[in-house]
Amino acid sequence: MRNSWELSAQEQRHEKIMSEFSSLLSDLSENITNEDLEQLKSACKEDIPEEQSNSITSSKDWFSYLEKNDKLAPDNLYYIEHIFEISRRPDLLTRVIEYRTTVLKISEDDEIDTKLTRIPSAKKYKDIIRQPSEDEIIKLAPPPKKA
Repeated sequence: MRNSWELSAQEQRHEKIMSEFSSLLSDLSENITNEDLEQLKSACKEDIPEEQSNSITSSKDWFSYLEKNDKLAPDNLYYIEHIFEISRRPDLLTRVIEYRTTVLKISEDDEIDTKLTRIPSAKKYKDIIRQPSEDEIIKLAPPPKKA
């Protein structure tokens, strides 16, 4: 049996994740235009019946539908990662990867082993946002000194 402090810490972590998840969805929503939404819904047409798809008029509706149908959760982002990938939205995919790494604390090695091998071109997006190491930075020689 757990003591009240452990439960409280667990609850606090859950609240933080829920808050960060809500923030992520809000951020993603701000970057999805109506035209983008139509493209995303089209990419989901196998999972969203047409009559329900027609009633989804905003990105918030779309995220809500995905959550209600177990396609999206704070610790389950595979579906939207896949949709952003096939919809060619590396900007949105990158935000989801950042959330996964910072909030869910999934290390880059874990991430590469699971998701990035599942979505081949996501690896290139990861490389785009990764900062180069000191060894990878090309050092320029100092300018010649004037005599």
